Amino acid sequence: MSFSQALSGLRGQAENIKVISNNIANSQTVGFKNGRTSFADIFAGASPVGLGVRVAGISQDFRSGDLENTGRELDLAIAGQGFFRMEKGNGEVVYSRNGEFNQDQDGFLINSTGQYLTGFAMNEGDEDYPFSDVIAGGAPERLRIPPNDIPANATEEASAIYNLDAGIDATDPNLVQEATVFTDFERDPEAVANIGYHFSSPFTAYDSLGNARTITTYFRKDPAEDNLWQANIAFDGVIVGFPDEDNPRDPANAESAGDNAFTLQFGTDGQLLEDEDRNIIGINGDSDRTEIEITDEVALGGAAPFEGENVIDYILAGTTQFNNNSVQNSLAQDGYTSGTLTGLEVTDDGRVIRIFTNEERRDAGQIVLTNFINPEGLMPDGDNAWRQSIASGEPVLGVAGTGLFGTVESQTLENSNVDLAQQLVDMIVAQRAYQANSSSIGTQDEMLQTVINL
Repeated sequence: MSFSQALSGLRGQAENIKVISNNIANSQTVGFKNGRTSFADIFAGASPVGLGVRVAGISQDFRSGDLENTGRELDLAIAGQGFFRMEKGNGEVVYSRNGEFNQDQDGFLINSTGQYLTGFAMNEGDEDYPFSDVIAGGAPERLRIPPNDIPANATEEASAIYNLDAGIDATDPNLVQEATVFTDFERDPEAVANIGYHFSSPFTAYDSLGNARTITTYFRKDPAEDNLWQANIAFDGVIVGFPDEDNPRDPANAESAGDNAFTLQFGTDGQLLEDEDRNIIGINGDSDRTEIEITDEVALGGAAPFEGENVIDYILAGTTQFNNNSVQNSLAQDGYTSGTLTGLEVTDDGRVIRIFTNEERRDAGQIVLTNFINPEGLMPDGDNAWRQSIASGEPVLGVAGTGLFGTVESQTLENSNVDLAQQLVDMIVAQRAYQANSSSIGTQDEMLQTVINL
């Protein structure tokens, strides 16, 4: 008699039940991958009778689990192939599909077991850190969200597109509107003037301290020349150098209208005048833009002057003169006041974006994804992570949404891919196999006892 076949069956099914039990235990573990016991029969030499069974290995099923929305920004899931590249406190690199992340006290993105999420980060040696660009393609490092407030940025460029009504009769004084403006920044009640205009348009710019400044452009169609408009710029309601009785305004000379004044010359097609090379020369007769320069200390109130390289570049390309109402079609400017970090957003390509109270957004890093030629060859490391092995091959790094890598879904987690109903059925089958092997031992024992009794 030989009990080895039945004993190997008992050992094999005991191991199988362990694997099934582990699957069931982790049916609610985020990013868990189902395991399966693989068996192999045992033969010795040319014997036609096998010696039983052995556990050939535990294979892993890396199919994606269901994605579940959580509404939490730092809950991340990979929709498709790839692993999060994690780093332990001791520097060891592991890989995971569990995207439950938080920030620690230093701003690093970590999971519940203290592993650090890695990716492409900003250059801390850059003079603009922590608002410098992310260095993509470098060596992955631990991602950290700097808590710094974003400083104010003075407006350097403003661009606007207007339509100025070509149908206005510039010689009709009844069509001219009037606005009262100060002529110096001391705002002396005596230093005021009335400016006539056909259309005005204000916008907000920012100085170096983040103060909002109102810049208003007053447009007036020139009565002496067709297709010509005069424009005056008021800074917080002040037009410095505006003409008075001793310094009358010359309609043919924009500079006589005050500081930051300019002209707009249109062609017969309603577009700003162009030269033979199709370059716009309709602003001040030579460009598509003008400059806004403010140097008065009273006006600036401690902010840096708008002069030299820091003047406001006022771009008017696209402005037209058609027989429609005068309107502002678009406006953009690049200044902003200071802001405090108020939230985070993760895009589908893995960029981690900081959102500030002034509505500015800045990248803090980009999550790196990793893939392997043979993911099933990865070695389980616990804490929902795997380690690279010879069988898995070398890691391939990339960013979400490129090549074979899936996208990163924020406010989402990947559930375990364990099919609980299937595991319960597999457990019943394993239990029956274990019982059958036990019965085989019992049967052989009875047969042996019979022989002994002879």
